[in-house]
Amino acid sequence: MGFATDAIHAGVRPDPSTGAIMTPIYQTSTYAYEGLGKSKGYDYARTINPTRSALEENLKVLEGGRAAYAFASGMAAISAVMALLKSGDHVVVADNVYGGTYRLFSKVLEDYGLTFSYVDTSRLERIESAIGARTRMVYIETPTNPIMILTDIAQAAELCRRRGLISVVDNTFLTPCLQRPLQLGADIVVHSTTKYLNGHSDSVGGAAVMAREDHAQRIKFVQNSAGAILSPFESWLVLRGIKTLPLRMRAHDENGRRVAQYLAGHAKVERVLYPGLPSHPQHDLARRQAGGFGGMISFVLKDARGAARFFDRLRLCALAESLGGIETLVCQPSTMTHASVPDADRARLGITDALVRISVGCEDVEDILADLDQALVAV
Repeated sequence: MGFATDAIHAGVRPDPSTGAIMTPIYQTSTYAYEGLGKSKGYDYARTINPTRSALEENLKVLEGGRAAYAFASGMAAISAVMALLKSGDHVVVADNVYGGTYRLFSKVLEDYGLTFSYVDTSRLERIESAIGARTRMVYIETPTNPIMILTDIAQAAELCRRRGLISVVDNTFLTPCLQRPLQLGADIVVHSTTKYLNGHSDSVGGAAVMAREDHAQRIKFVQNSAGAILSPFESWLVLRGIKTLPLRMRAHDENGRRVAQYLAGHAKVERVLYPGLPSHPQHDLARRQAGGFGGMISFVLKDARGAARFFDRLRLCALAESLGGIETLVCQPSTMTHASVPDADRARLGITDALVRISVGCEDVEDILADLDQALVAV
């Protein structure tokens, strides 16, 4: 089946009792047995729920994995994946990783004996040089949040395969609609379903999709044991959102290209970070490994002192954390999404107060441009 067909139908079957086309919200904590040792495949809702199972089947198909599991947040999904490791293990991580991921690794998991090296994963030799005797995993985002640096997934995955390491890719920004890391050789994909997969800014969740059976079995065990599951209602919201994912991603991509071109020509803007622009140093890689460029853009204002005035002037575009909703969201990563990253690391990466991140929505692009234009006047 085609991707749009799978987005609508994978994991979804008419309800056998009523014929309802949309998977019902099975809002139950437990299930009746037909007799001792005889159930209908369902026993307790932390372990399994029909609404969550439908979503997990859908995600498995869309990413082309062996299994998928849904969690209460993107961070819960990442935490479950890290349970593949044990104390003393070492992980190579993209140095521009999402601030929440950095906080989990540096402030929580290091206390349990895991160690992390943060490197520029766009440089394969940097990954290889960071690998040591205790390295077990390479964890990348591509594009990174918010500097929009790409990693060649196929090259990184091949390196991991040769060295016997687990390769993990955060695919939140592009979704399987535009990028499929498992097909490029990665072992595991993680998502914040809060973002583009749900797409309506009304749900918090996460997911992990595995290419290997041993990883799938372990993550399934962790999901049930730790219990950070996605609720039936949240599962239903994400499943509903995914039905329009191809339509929304097409609009995000088209609007993103227009906004990036506008910003690249604006006198108040020093630099635009968007893989869809030919000026991006990894534009060719973006064209090769993804089916589009998406709606995530970062740009640097020439006058950092005017940043507050820019944000204050926005009217249509909301100043808010998160991304991937149908509405345009704008944030200052240095004080919002990446505030937990040490000052020196933010400065080294270029996450200054002059850096603005835009999650370009699906509004009429002329209205987005008009709002940005009148706000930039104040800079």
